[in-house]
Amino acid sequence: MENETYLTIKSSGSYKQTIKKSDFICSLARTETEAEAKAFIAQIQAQNKKANHNCFAYTLGLNDEIQRESDNGEPSGTAGVPILEVLKNLSLHNVTAVVTRYFGGIKLGASGLIRAYSSTTSQAINEIGIVKRVMQRELALQIAYNQQGRLENYLKQNNYHILNTDYGVDVTIKIAVDLENVNPTEANLIDLLNGQIQITPGPNFYNEIPYQPHH
Repeated sequence: MENETYLTIKSSGSYKQTIKKSDFICSLARTETEAEAKAFIAQIQAQNKKANHNCFAYTLGLNDEIQRESDNGEPSGTAGVPILEVLKNLSLHNVTAVVTRYFGGIKLGASGLIRAYSSTTSQAINEIGIVKRVMQRELALQIAYNQQGRLENYLKQNNYHILNTDYGVDVTIKIAVDLENVNPTEANLIDLLNGQIQITPGPNFYNEIPYQPHH
C-alpha cells in the first residue's frame, strides 16, 4: 500500500440539488477504514433524522477491497448501487458518499431515482474536486556553493519540487521525488555534478496533486 498512487476526493464536503420538489444532498468524506466510513454515515444520519432516506456507498482500499452500498428504504438498486458506480467510474478510493433525500411528494420512478442519486453524487465530486495522491520521497542534496546554480537550473528544467534550501558550510536542497523515480534521479544528479554531491534519503510521504478526470 505504501507506494501506491491513487485518486480520492480533495476534501470532505456536500452538495445539494432539488429534483421534482425532493431535496437530494450528497455528503462526501475521505475514509480509510470501515469504522471511519460507518462513523461518517451515522453522523450524517443523525444530522438528517427527518430525512426520508440516507442512502450510501463506500469504497475502501486501493484495490477496492471493501465496497458496500445501501438503498436505505428506496426501491432495491435505485440508490446505493448508482452512488457506488459513480465512485467506481471515477476510480476513487477511500471515499464514503451519503445521499440524503427529503421527499417532496412527487414520485420519481426507478429510472428517475437512479439518475437523481448518481447525478447528485457526481455533481458533489465535481464541486469538491479530485486529487491524485502520489507517494514521494524526500531527498536532501548537499553540494558546494559553486554547484548551486547548476543544480537549481537542472531541478527547475525537470520540474522537481523543491521543499527547502538550507545554507550552511555547504548548500542543502531538499526535493520531493516520486518513489519510482528515486533511483534514476539519484543517478542523474551524480552524473550532472560529477559525483560532487551527497544525497541523503528522507521520509516517504503522500503528495496531493489536483486531478482532472478525462471526460
